Amino acid sequence: MLTRITQTPGQCGGRPCIRGMRIRVNDILEMLAENVSVSEILEDFPDLELEDIQACLLFAARRTDFPRLIA
Repeated sequence: MLTRITQTPGQCGGRPCIRGMRIRVNDILEMLAENVSVSEILEDFPDLELEDIQACLLFAARRTDFPRLIA
């Protein structure tokens, strides 16, 4: 699933994108946070697939999973 997320130097400032396209993961996550539905996103970006949006969510989840220190 995460193979759908790419980072290419010089493309979108090296930010994570979807399948080498100039659609940034952050843009998709922000739209979801603003209550834009998945169907609306897919309609607005016809090159996207449902799995791309799921990959964005998984990417974000993995980036926020920090080790917990127990004192």
